[in-house]
Amino acid sequence: MFNISNSRILHRIDLPLIIAVSILVLIGIVIIGSATHINTPGSERYWYVQRQGIFALVGALIVFLMMKFDYRVLQHLGNKLYIFNVLMLFAVDIAGHSALGAQRWIQIGPISFQPSEFSKLIMIISLAVLLENRVGKLNTFKELLPVTLYLIVPFFLVVTQPDLGTALVFLAIFFGMIFAAGVNMKLIGIIFGIGLSCLPVFWHFLKEYQKMRMMVFINPNIDPLGSGYHIIQSKIAIGSGLLYGKGLFHGTQSQLNFLPENHTDFIFAVIGEETGFIGATIVLLIFLFILWRGIRIAREASDNLGMLLAVGMTSMLAFHVLVNIGMTIGIMPVTGIPLPFISYGVSSLITNIMGMGLLLNIYNNRQQLIF
Repeated sequence: MFNISNSRILHRIDLPLIIAVSILVLIGIVIIGSATHINTPGSERYWYVQRQGIFALVGALIVFLMMKFDYRVLQHLGNKLYIFNVLMLFAVDIAGHSALGAQRWIQIGPISFQPSEFSKLIMIISLAVLLENRVGKLNTFKELLPVTLYLIVPFFLVVTQPDLGTALVFLAIFFGMIFAAGVNMKLIGIIFGIGLSCLPVFWHFLKEYQKMRMMVFINPNIDPLGSGYHIIQSKIAIGSGLLYGKGLFHGTQSQLNFLPENHTDFIFAVIGEETGFIGATIVLLIFLFILWRGIRIAREASDNLGMLLAVGMTSMLAFHVLVNIGMTIGIMPVTGIPLPFISYGVSSLITNIMGMGLLLNIYNNRQQLIF
């Protein structure tokens, strides 16, 4: 029989957030299966699906364990996690192995993982601990300088891998969190002004393939069979889906292997082609719902630490969705940022699920419980 005890348990769990994330993970597994079932040998046809599904279950277990502690224990771990993060990223530069022009992965036996994915969540935690007692006190450059310096070391370690996408995610997290901490907006304007003025200098430090990506962003036809190929094929795939799509496992661009990285970076193009405008819109609405829940959790947090953690996680998720979907439709440069919960990738999936576990923990310990 349903009683007040059951009611309290339900109100301490953000069930709508859990359902929304679970739906995205299931959509991801189905689309990964569609994108890989033809181009993978028979014995390994469902390898990607099985691996993604297994680690989704591992992520669910991690979320359950994260609900067992109070996020406030992280107050004592901020600096230790920051040091661990720097050492982990430094290890990638020394011992990491390369793929697609970047040294981003560490191999331990049969397991390969991308430390920069986990570093995003660690960066959110360490920045939240640093900013907790600085809320409302970021009015001058002198007050903002320690926070900026805190970001610079991991930022440049990621840039040197090179992983420009993750570096930009760091910036999105940074600006989202200092905004929530009440930074003087004039300082933000000055920082953006300085950043824009430094773009010509920054251009000279980019790798050749990164420069080409920026050029094909402006005009994909400048290299239609090279760097511009991804964008061109992605636009064709999404446009050909029309309203209802071609149906699961029937997308020509994906199934005939015209669309590169169709189960990772460009998986949204598969969604657009096979489920059409309706399917793509449903996915976007689910993401918007999750972002709204993140903002609401931040507003209802019981302290500054919880608010900053929620804002950092929401900022990261929003930036991932904006850039990934933006690059598939040609309004953002190709940066290799995965679509959360949907793109294939163990490191990305676990990181994002852990982030949701953190949001659920903050919700569980929010200031006002409704009975």
